[in-house]
Amino acid sequence: MDLSTETTAPLDDGLATERTLLLVDDDKPFLTRLGRAMETRGFEVRLAGSVAEGLMEVRKSAPAFAVVDMRLEDGNGLDVVSALREARPEARAVVLTGYGNIATAVSAVKMGATDYLAKPADADMVEKALLQTEDGDMGLPENPMSADRVRWEHIQRVYEMCDRNVSETARRLNMHRRTLQRILAKRAPR
Repeated sequence: MDLSTETTAPLDDGLATERTLLLVDDDKPFLTRLGRAMETRGFEVRLAGSVAEGLMEVRKSAPAFAVVDMRLEDGNGLDVVSALREARPEARAVVLTGYGNIATAVSAVKMGATDYLAKPADADMVEKALLQTEDGDMGLPENPMSADRVRWEHIQRVYEMCDRNVSETARRLNMHRRTLQRILAKRAPR
């Protein structure tokens, strides 16, 4: 789908003319692919592979747009979003994560993100989220996650938060440890 032909409501004058974009992700191949795709869509792209690099880029020159991974090797990507909002309040930031759930989406929005996308997100989805106006309607997703997938994602997130400790995860989820082990051994549902 080519979003360059779609009409979107006008953004703030500063954002409509300046298309600087900061991409922050520790997955180098994904970062490079998304960077090239966004350049072809008219963005002036800068890449950062960590929270520290992202913060440095924001301090150097705060971009009009940012796409930030939630979990990075050296910390939480929301630190970059927060720094961007302080440096440039009108900037639009989209948070990407492989562990999508309502709690992290709420945290991202409270920290200043304008949207929240679950990985894998393609360049079309990212561009649409970046250029979407606050009063615009994103509509229903074409392929929403199944209830089984949402449950699996939640279990995976709690498992990661418990530092991959099965017993602690089972206790927090109020689930029998063996049941949790069976769930963790299976592939993600679609």
